[in-house]
Amino acid sequence: MFPKSTKTLITASAMALVLLAIPSPANAGADDLSTARAATAQFHEIDVTKAAGYGEFRDAAKIACIETPGIGVMGIHYVNLPLVLDGAIDAATPEALVYQPLPNGKLRLVAVEYIVFYSMWAGSSKPSLFGHEFKLIGEPNRYGIPAFYEIHAWIWQHNPDGMFKDWNPSGSCTR
Repeated sequence: MFPKSTKTLITASAMALVLLAIPSPANAGADDLSTARAATAQFHEIDVTKAAGYGEFRDAAKIACIETPGIGVMGIHYVNLPLVLDGAIDAATPEALVYQPLPNGKLRLVAVEYIVFYSMWAGSSKPSLFGHEFKLIGEPNRYGIPAFYEIHAWIWQHNPDGMFKDWNPSGSCTR
């Protein structure tokens, strides 16, 4: 029905389409990051964040804006407790949204954080997302909570130390 060269071209084209449809480790993280960005774009407005069930979290010393002088800043964490307690990790539903204060008193969304308590993690290895393993924060810790796994993703502010580092040297807790 088709000449041999046409069949070869159709076969090669079909194989290329199949290969393009298969996610690769190289682009899986980028896909997850775009999912995280799309899912959290609505949270640039703090009122929307609060209405979605996220509340301000303070560490054991009652500090809201988390920073380590000389190392960097995380910011103010707004945490969704039901998401923390579900024991699941999903790029579209971060357990925490991280903000930094602006001079005008408003808050700027800078990062997302994924959290799962160590005792709730059912996996045989550390959780991972975006092609990166979570960091284990043991106890006692400055947050006054049980041991947990976490990973930050600085999807709304550049972090010169890296997208998935906890501390951002270019951030600020100063208004």
